[in-house]
Amino acid sequence: MRFHGVRSSILSLSLGLAVLGPSDVHAETVTVFAAASLTNAMAEIETGFAAATGHDVTVSLAGSSALARQIQQGAPADVFISANPGWMDALEADGLIAQGTRRDLLGNALVLIAHDAQHPVVGIGPDMDLAAMLGDDRLAMALVEAVPAGIYGKAALESLGQWEAVAPRVAQSNNVRGALALVALGEAPYGIVYATDAAAEDAVSVIGTFPGGTHPPILYPVAGIAGREGVAPSALLDYLQGAEARAAFERQGFAVMAD
Repeated sequence: MRFHGVRSSILSLSLGLAVLGPSDVHAETVTVFAAASLTNAMAEIETGFAAATGHDVTVSLAGSSALARQIQQGAPADVFISANPGWMDALEADGLIAQGTRRDLLGNALVLIAHDAQHPVVGIGPDMDLAAMLGDDRLAMALVEAVPAGIYGKAALESLGQWEAVAPRVAQSNNVRGALALVALGEAPYGIVYATDAAAEDAVSVIGTFPGGTHPPILYPVAGIAGREGVAPSALLDYLQGAEARAAFERQGFAVMAD
């Protein structure tokens, strides 16, 4: 009888492990540092990745510059998705990127948005008088010397000969979602954000798209962090380039880069 009880206990334990499955027994948590413009897309990725692999994802969202600096200071990120190549280049130069993991993941566009839902579309070009449109009001942008959306926006305005006139009227936010919020709340009548941010906010309207030639290509590189390699981070990097993630990114308006 005693042997029978031990055998029953072992059988019960075995059945329990079979129900859990290997993905649950070996589940890990992946920490992802991602550009704030990926907020909505990463919410989908978290759910889809967990369902597909059994691993969990913790996402830290902020401006790419702030995230890169945190990684440089030793923050425990496993994967980094930057909103421009420059900050990924900086980490790579510091030897902080896991060899062979960097890929260009996504593309985006830059748009001019308005709080007024009935605002007419404007022609984005050298003849646009953005300063006159602003008057005494503010133009919301991400930090123009540090955050990718702000860097791209300033480059576009400089290319169009608009920057000098509007620079004193720019209200800068720590990240692009902050700039979006200023316009959505009516704190600023206009802003420059990514097309994907505008698509995620019903309280703003897109009144123009900046021509691609006015700013560097908007690319989102992804990479694993050196010293943080493992099964779960590797699985996430693969997932981000797979069909389910592609569909999630495209639903949010991103262009998915070809392999």
